[in-house]
Amino acid sequence: MRRRPWHCAGTVPLVSEAPRWRAGETAVLRFLRPDGSVGQHHPLRVLADDGRSLLGWLPAGTEIVGTRLAGGLHRREVPLADRFLLPRERCRDTWRGTSTLRLVSEDHWSSVWWFFGGAGDFLGWYGNLEIPLGRRPGGPDRMDGVLDLAVDPDGSWRWKDEDEALAAVEAGRLTAPQLAALRAEGERLAALAEAGAFPFDGTWTGFRPEPGWTAPELPAEVWASL
Repeated sequence: MRRRPWHCAGTVPLVSEAPRWRAGETAVLRFLRPDGSVGQHHPLRVLADDGRSLLGWLPAGTEIVGTRLAGGLHRREVPLADRFLLPRERCRDTWRGTSTLRLVSEDHWSSVWWFFGGAGDFLGWYGNLEIPLGRRPGGPDRMDGVLDLAVDPDGSWRWKDEDEALAAVEAGRLTAPQLAALRAEGERLAALAEAGAFPFDGTWTGFRPEPGWTAPELPAEVWASL
């Protein structure tokens, strides 16, 4: 496994007042809606944090707070034009399928995810395009940008959910300038992937969690708020 300093190159110096978390602690990544209300909660086991960039682990099977359309429908079960207009509700859910190592930076409109299969095999990266909304004592806050970038182990890449991103603008879920900035961030990540540069240079592709690690847990007050 290739190794390098865990943090993103070029991060700004630590702001002493910014919340930060020690290795082994749980930081709860929240996804907020444009109106400021809270949607999903993802607990991350912290590997490292410098006050600007957080590296955390979310294994398959971890309980999360997810979101769904009111009435229990998945967004892909309704027409594209309605997906960002219908009301949503939070629900108890589980992170399924793959485990993810995540690098969440206050300096970028994205977080980068490393996907791992059940046997620990590296499957590829995901540039989850997001709008950073700062940190609170419990963890970082983001707004999902709908548009994403999938990167295969060989560095080839492709856009994800371009149609949904356009529908989100039509519905007022995103603004056109926000989508332009998110696409520019995706293009920045794509250039790094093509160059085989960090974070797409093999760093952490051989990651294994420490023996005995349990899944990170959400605080009781999060479940009480459902």
